[in-house]
Amino acid sequence: MISRKYEKMPSTGKNTIPMLPHQRVPLTVLGSGYSGRYLVAEASSQGRIVLCTSRDPDRRLNHIHRSQRLRFDLAQPDTWRNIPTDTDLVWCFPATPIEQVQAFAKTLAAPPRHLIVLGSTSAYDAGDQSIGYPPPWIDESAPIDLCKPRVQGEEYLRREHGAIVLRLAGIYGPERNPLDWIRNGRVGPTRKYVNLIHVEDLATICLLALESGAPGEVYNVSDGTPRTWADICRMAQTCWGVTAHKGGNDSRPGKRIKTIALQERLGAVIRYSDLQAELEKLEGTRR
Repeated sequence: MISRKYEKMPSTGKNTIPMLPHQRVPLTVLGSGYSGRYLVAEASSQGRIVLCTSRDPDRRLNHIHRSQRLRFDLAQPDTWRNIPTDTDLVWCFPATPIEQVQAFAKTLAAPPRHLIVLGSTSAYDAGDQSIGYPPPWIDESAPIDLCKPRVQGEEYLRREHGAIVLRLAGIYGPERNPLDWIRNGRVGPTRKYVNLIHVEDLATICLLALESGAPGEVYNVSDGTPRTWADICRMAQTCWGVTAHKGGNDSRPGKRIKTIALQERLGAVIRYSDLQAELEKLEGTRR
């Protein structure tokens, strides 16, 4: 792992990172959970200095070099000064509550070069779920549900601070196997549509958005192929003998997420588009 330490600026107490002329802008990952781990690995492989935050970094980030760990808790303003002013930021946890989101964002007086916020396709207003099947395709212009606290936070950061919002489909990958969701009864063989994105594709897309995304833009992030849980359960039974629990009674049609902006405006290429092949890899690891 990269071990270059950052230094304190005497005049402001804010952190800054010494850089060589050829280096890319450093990156700070706010909330280094499942997605953050893969983002750190991908960014480090590209030669970025990467810092990671946690409310308890010494316990939760022990896989990260000590010099790259930062203590940050949105609920504790005294930790906000630990965030360097001269880095890109990727915000990986729900942007709530709105009051603390606003207060923290205003401390970024010298704003990061780019701010990426990881949102969710659940931001889109489902509307009347009884009308029509299959459900219509949803792009970034679709209405969003501003009654949801995290959507309020995402929209504030986008409008007032130029954040690029990535609205994510369901994230899967190592240690997050959709076949396990079927095994434990979290999902069943319903007609509900689901959209998925592999965590390694997500990490690549985050870095692409930092390099090429337009401030204030929104991009839907999925592999571009909505599927019904019935179809995935059928695949699970046929290919791996994984039997879904009976009695799936979720009658909602779900969403079909359109990713044209991701491909055409951002130039993203999905490497993990073959769900069956990726599930085979995850099952092989599991065995």
